[in-house]
Amino acid sequence: MQMDKDRLKRLIRAGRSQVSAHRVIRGGQLVNVMSSEIYPADVAIYEDRVVAIGDVQGYIGDETDIIDATGKFLVPGLIDGHLHSECSKLSITSFAKAVVPCGTTCIVSGLDEYISVSGIEGLKEVFAEIEASPLKVFWGAPYKTPYTFPQSTVSYNFTQETHKEVQTWPECFGVWETVREAVLEEDDDTLGALAEAHANRMPIFGCAPMARGKDLNGYLCAGVRLDHESYDHEEVVEKMRNGMHMLIRESSVTHFLKENIRAVTEVNPALARRVSFCTDDVTATDILEKGHMDHVVRLAIKDGVDPMTAIQMGSINSAEAYRIDHLVGSITPGKIADILFIDSPETFNVEAVITGGKLVSKGRDLTYELNAPKRSAVLSSELKCEKTTKEDFEFRVDMEEGTAEVLSMNVVGPFVRKRRDVTLKVKNHIVQPDTEQDALMVSVVERFGRNGNKSLAFCSGWKLKKGAMASSAAPDDNNIVVMGADANDMSIAVNHLIENGGGQVIVEGGEILEFLSLPVGGIASDLDAKEIAHREALLNAAAQALGCDLPEPLMYMFFLPITAIPDYAITDVGPVDCIALETFDPILGLNPTKG
Repeated sequence: MQMDKDRLKRLIRAGRSQVSAHRVIRGGQLVNVMSSEIYPADVAIYEDRVVAIGDVQGYIGDETDIIDATGKFLVPGLIDGHLHSECSKLSITSFAKAVVPCGTTCIVSGLDEYISVSGIEGLKEVFAEIEASPLKVFWGAPYKTPYTFPQSTVSYNFTQETHKEVQTWPECFGVWETVREAVLEEDDDTLGALAEAHANRMPIFGCAPMARGKDLNGYLCAGVRLDHESYDHEEVVEKMRNGMHMLIRESSVTHFLKENIRAVTEVNPALARRVSFCTDDVTATDILEKGHMDHVVRLAIKDGVDPMTAIQMGSINSAEAYRIDHLVGSITPGKIADILFIDSPETFNVEAVITGGKLVSKGRDLTYELNAPKRSAVLSSELKCEKTTKEDFEFRVDMEEGTAEVLSMNVVGPFVRKRRDVTLKVKNHIVQPDTEQDALMVSVVERFGRNGNKSLAFCSGWKLKKGAMASSAAPDDNNIVVMGADANDMSIAVNHLIENGGGQVIVEGGEILEFLSLPVGGIASDLDAKEIAHREALLNAAAQALGCDLPEPLMYMFFLPITAIPDYAITDVGPVDCIALETFDPILGLNPTKG
């Protein structure tokens, strides 16, 4: 995306047809998202840019490559406006191989999970990996790391001083994932990052689920431009009436599109021009079975959005929201030539993909071999923590026998945990998990060798009858999260991850049932999406065999350390009340046995 005077001269001359186009797409129907029109038009491309649309006969030379698009519709490449690609467990290379054939040519991401495990050095390696892939990543510098309140432990703390440096990088396009709590609590590093953004004229990307009224007003006064989290369409409408660009999220576990699109289909169609899409977190299985941003566009059409409007939501609207529309989002002169060939706007099936002016995908497969780079020690998956024992996962109290009243974090959907009071037995000073009452133990183990923290609390909703499961991929801090009905199995699960450099594991009766290795930082893999999807299916089946009936047991579990969502979470510093933003004691009361 770099531009110098010599390159500008070449592009200007190409736009004036003083030099021939490198390739021309002929015979297609152009879906012009700028004018909301569909009409026959050819497209001339020079280097990686569109230089002309319409009648481009004068741009064709002896060496121009002609691409036939007869019977196809030409659509701008799709943009995922907010994505943690790491949550797919696919490396950037593997993720690109999976989503580019679906029509996703750009994503906006903080790459924050990589930062949490490998710092700035690892981030630079990921930037180099992106350069070699057909997927563009518009990077937003995380407002801080970690995102948690109180602050949990990560390998690298992103501060105001970091922002002073990285906001000057050419890769940086804004401040990423600025959560409401950090703004309203006037967190010093957060306000410092935002102050730097104002000075550098950088847009500020938000994360404000359920922000309404005065809290929303205060949040907006910090300069936040857009948000990707609304739990109902009324929230979408209020935010948009107050000037925000809105991203409707449709992830693998949070299906918000059907509800949130009502802001456009039922309340005010005029809002559509400032609505775009994101997936946030998506699994390899879903990409293979449903697609990616193409799937979201199809869902919007199915729910009553006009096809042209849905395509705009998937392309130019997102580009404008993020102030990158001078580069991407439309098939117009001067823009990067990211172009999809689809069957029709109504059905929106992607048949071929051009990125940066080159045909990179045809028939849902890349046209060339794309391999991941050799990984350095910076992005290795060494877990720098001591092995555990079963005693680490036994909740001990100052009472030998009796019962304990405990607060169990009850999962209600992947992003909401509510209070559930449970009475559990105490034997030999240990509070006993109870599978009949669906009360399990849960812990987060610090894995960066900084303090050795291990937290312990109670959770409900997974319905495990035995065994344990653990993951070293667990945003926002990617420490090891483990839950189970048996302390020994929990210890075995954690130790298996430590011994094998991270991943996800299911254990029962002291035996490893399933294991997925995540050698890239302990959070991702260079395996193809098909292989990751296969392993996901085996992990899910193993969890279900232990009694869990959630659709994505491990994904629901690894969201537990996120403190920006209601009402409870757990990090390495302890269980967290996400409303009070402080740790709490899960023991509400002790009732000794009367002797």
